Amino acid sequence: MRGFGALACAAALILTATAARADDPRLVPDVSSRAIDIQYSFTGEELLLFGAILYPGQRLPDDRTDIVVVLKGPVRPIILREKQRVAGIWVNASSIRLRTSPGFYAIGSSRPIDKLVDERTAAIFELGLDNLSMSPAGFSEAKKLARFEGGLIDLYRRAGLFYENPSAVEISEGVLYRARIPVPARVPVGTYRAETYLISRGRVIAVASRDVQIRKAGFERFVALAAERHGFLYGLTAVALSLLLGYGASAAFRRR
Repeated sequence: MRGFGALACAAALILTATAARADDPRLVPDVSSRAIDIQYSFTGEELLLFGAILYPGQRLPDDRTDIVVVLKGPVRPIILREKQRVAGIWVNASSIRLRTSPGFYAIGSSRPIDKLVDERTAAIFELGLDNLSMSPAGFSEAKKLARFEGGLIDLYRRAGLFYENPSAVEISEGVLYRARIPVPARVPVGTYRAETYLISRGRVIAVASRDVQIRKAGFERFVALAAERHGFLYGLTAVALSLLLGYGASAAFRRR
């Protein structure tokens, strides 16, 4: 995990470009929805990632091919703090800043990742929660970094924001594939990447992706835009509403 950073992303692009050959197959991916709207009634959604594998000459290979799908985004910096109990009081003991932490990460595959590629390839392409590269800001001890990242992964996994399923992908006739990825109600808004990897003999031989937008809609969108574009007025309105509701509640209890 841990340590490849931006260099790993560059290496992944170089490896993909140099590894592709004229006789390699090509992926044609798609998603069931290019945009997911979050409203007050949103309780989550299931996103379908599907597509086809186009083989040169339309001839299936003798070797088995596997598919891995990843839905990831939005990537942003995050500060993690660790609490310790001192004299009976919980206080912030240490912290760490991660520059490229995804707000959501889901991976599905036709077989377990460790059966498809070696550790180096999995780390380069960030296949699996243990291979996420979150690029810590500044120097951090390996044990401390692993502890913080492990805590974040566990927290997000329990919230449904990190998800792994080694049998999520179904491949039909060696050509068509499909996988369902659950999107929880608490998913952050932003631009996501739905990536598909075709793997054979421990090598990634094709990569394709599609963008997915997750956005607020309706009244939720109005409130979010108001807070972003008119922060001062939004703050005044929020304070005024709080005072008004507090006065109304107080008046109601006095009447009783």
